[in-house]
Amino acid sequence: MSTQKVAAWSHAEEFVTPGAHVEEAVRHGEELGARPVGNGVGAALQMLAAATGAKAVMEIGTGAGASGLWLLGGMPADGILTTIDLETEHQRAARDAFAAAGFAHQRTRVIAGRALEVLPRMTDGAYDLVVVDADREEYPDYVEQAARLLRSGGTLVLTWSDKEADPANRDAETRTLREVGRSIRDRDDFVSALLPVGEGLLVAVKR
Repeated sequence: MSTQKVAAWSHAEEFVTPGAHVEEAVRHGEELGARPVGNGVGAALQMLAAATGAKAVMEIGTGAGASGLWLLGGMPADGILTTIDLETEHQRAARDAFAAAGFAHQRTRVIAGRALEVLPRMTDGAYDLVVVDADREEYPDYVEQAARLLRSGGTLVLTWSDKEADPANRDAETRTLREVGRSIRDRDDFVSALLPVGEGLLVAVKR
C-alpha cells in the first residue's frame, strides 16, 4: 500500500474536528473502558444522520455518549435518539454528556438493558437510522432486528474491525463479522458498502 494512501486515510480521520463536548465524552468513555468511536467514524455518523434527515435514530451501544453526540449533531432539531446499553454507568455518563452539550432531555431516550431483550419491543419500520456498536458476536441478531425496525429507505450502520480484512485472523469475532458482511452484501433487501473510516463502517440502505 502506498504511503500516499496511508497519509490520505490519516488525513480523513482528522478532517472534521470534534467539539469540546465530544472530546470530553471520549475521555470519559476511555476512563470507563467504553471504547469511543474515533473522529472519522463520528464524522461519518453525523454526515449520515444529516444526509438521511434521520428523525428517529436507534443506537445499540451507548458508551459514554460520544457517538450519540455525533449523531445528534447531524439530526434535525426535532429528531429523537434512542440509545441502549447494558452498563448503567455508561448511561449516566451519556446523559450527562447530552445535557452538557445542550440537548433537551426530550431529544434522547436512554434505555438500560440487554439490547436483544429491548429491541423486540420496538415498533416495526419506525426508524430512519440504526447504528450498531456493541458485542460483535451478536451482530447477526442485531441485523435481523434492524431489518425489522428500519423503514424503507432507512440506513443500517455497523462499526467494523480492521482485523476482518486479514485472512489470517480467524478468531470468533472476526469470523462473525465476515459472515455478517457476506450476509448483508448478498441480501436483496439491502444495498451495502464497506466504508474505510476508522476500522471500517458497514453501511446498508433498506430497499
